[in-house]
Amino acid sequence: MPAIQLDHSSTALTEQTPCAQLLRPRCRRWARASVLTALLALAGCAAVPIIPTPSLQSAASIQPIRMRGPDGPLSQRETASILKRLGAQAPNATAFERHLAIEQFVAGTPLYTGNQVTILRDGPSTFDATFNAIRGARHYLYLEYYILEDVSDQGQRLSDLLIERRRQGVLIDIIYDSIGSLSTPADFFDRLRAAGIHVRQFNPIRSLFYLNDRDHRKILVADGTTAIIGGVNLSSDYESGHVGSGAANGSDAANGSDAANHAGAANGGASSERWHDTDLQIDGPAVVELKRLFEQHWREEGGTPDELASGGDAPGPRGDQVVRIIGSEGGQLLPRYYATLLSAIRSATSRIWVEAAYFVPTFQERQALERAARRKVDVRLLLPAHTDSKAALAVAQSYYSGLLRAGVKIYEREDGILHSKTAVMDGVWSIVGSSNFDHRSVLFNDEVDAVVIGDKTGGQLERYFEQDLQHAHQVSLETWRHRALSQKIDEDFWRLWQQLL
Repeated sequence: MPAIQLDHSSTALTEQTPCAQLLRPRCRRWARASVLTALLALAGCAAVPIIPTPSLQSAASIQPIRMRGPDGPLSQRETASILKRLGAQAPNATAFERHLAIEQFVAGTPLYTGNQVTILRDGPSTFDATFNAIRGARHYLYLEYYILEDVSDQGQRLSDLLIERRRQGVLIDIIYDSIGSLSTPADFFDRLRAAGIHVRQFNPIRSLFYLNDRDHRKILVADGTTAIIGGVNLSSDYESGHVGSGAANGSDAANGSDAANHAGAANGGASSERWHDTDLQIDGPAVVELKRLFEQHWREEGGTPDELASGGDAPGPRGDQVVRIIGSEGGQLLPRYYATLLSAIRSATSRIWVEAAYFVPTFQERQALERAARRKVDVRLLLPAHTDSKAALAVAQSYYSGLLRAGVKIYEREDGILHSKTAVMDGVWSIVGSSNFDHRSVLFNDEVDAVVIGDKTGGQLERYFEQDLQHAHQVSLETWRHRALSQKIDEDFWRLWQQLL
């Protein structure tokens, strides 16, 4: 049983949880049965680490908060000045500072100041920003995606644009996941390689034991100064805002055991609905952390240093936003995103607003949300009313009763398929990225998320949250108690199935 040290007196236990977790649709219909069978063969025992709440007198006793700017590390005086400004925005400045210190310990990366952060909503705006970033690059481009297809934007195909930029002298490196992009035609990658673009496949499938560990990240880095991350894959699902009919891979739902494909109504998802998602465009010093994460993966997958961009990046200030990048890897003793999210929930004093595509929380996540609601924090969950995974939806709904009794407000969005992965605490702490609110993102996937500190981004995300509520209905405890018996049986079945895998 591993021990996770947050200080000299804290030891973590483990929470038993499924190895293969929920099987959500991801590849194509022809792959569904075979992947499902393979994942069942992998059934074993994995454990979600239990993250203790440190019993410390002050945040400084954990670790001083580190902050970097365009010119490198900031002095203690500069850091204190920025933290004072940020703390003034928070409902409880002491809890806010303590939270940042704990978060820094588990995240392992500094806060970067001087960034501009732009929220990108849904496929069209994200594709516009992505294609514009590719067009604007002068030196190099890094692309790392769970699902990578030859998508188009405003009449131009991704392959054509990338090949054009390579011919203009821009170095281009691409990593794609071998399961997530299983349905992408090989001709697409062959054409890129033939044009001199470096392409690497993450964790190629050599045996059944390679299926679980997946690269679920979505990253674009342009010249080390601009980056785009979030939940949006370069998938044809997002081209027109609708689920693809044949060429599409479906959502990144179960990633890795995303296994099982777009099965339309058979899996509980409609076949022609708009996908709702969230990305961030980050311009400024924090981008160097995303560059570092990409290059680490590149080397781990057999890429050579001469295929990477040469020279250091020193992006100048682009704005006033404070950002921390969190790169998680499957199998980590201390899952960085998971520990960070728990820290944020436990530290919140007024509001916790979460949009979750696949809400399959661990025991500690449910406990943290319920305890927050009981201490009168306004806890709201915006979840899908229907999705591409009947199993994930049923398991999520099996937890509604306990959450509602604790005072958590639950809303189900009805207009399309919700795929966002965002959370805002107290209006001043926000996280957007690729990590789902589930076990897979804790145990198996390599993920990337951005924490943004301050009320500018937090306030905007809260306004978007409120707009999204206009397309949702609130679930009441009284109504939920009287749902159909067949639905209760369905929930129990999938919840049991989840725990058996």
